[in-house]
Amino acid sequence: MDADEILLDVEERMEKAISILKENLAGIRTGRASPGLVDSLRVEVYGAQTPLKTIATIAVPEPNQLLIRPYDPGTLKDIEKAILASGLGLTPQNDGRTIRLIIPPLSTEVRRKMVGRVRELCEEAKIAIRNIRRDGNKSADQAEEEKILSEDECKRVKEQIQDLTKEYEEKANQLAKSREKEVLEE
Repeated sequence: MDADEILLDVEERMEKAISILKENLAGIRTGRASPGLVDSLRVEVYGAQTPLKTIATIAVPEPNQLLIRPYDPGTLKDIEKAILASGLGLTPQNDGRTIRLIIPPLSTEVRRKMVGRVRELCEEAKIAIRNIRRDGNKSADQAEEEKILSEDECKRVKEQIQDLTKEYEEKANQLAKSREKEVLEE
């Protein structure tokens, strides 16, 4: 791999780590209803684990309520079971065609737990970013050994990888701070 390929690979993988963090943070409960809360919930339907967002529409009719309308009304019971088993602490209200989820206000203790989870997810993303940095540095060293890169080019690539690492760690921190703020809002 030449320098550009190494840097492109590192940047793509770091971007993916950030997008995974965004997805995970969307699933963290705040005081407000958000489709991200149940989007990635897996439902046992037709003998397969299926993401909820592929078998139903999820709407937010009120700030503290989610409305789940399955495309096939026969899947209502399966969706209800998945919500109860998810550990979200929400009780589905089934009217035969839709499921309503009332999002109760969060207690201070629950908010602290949520903030702790946000920080855990952020740290996991930063660890992934650092592992990507390590892999990129190894690729640069290998390219230098194979005489694809000169010693100076190798150093330059490693410096650029470090700059990318700082940039993406900062993005992770900003995402986490923003989500923490949302969780702590009363």
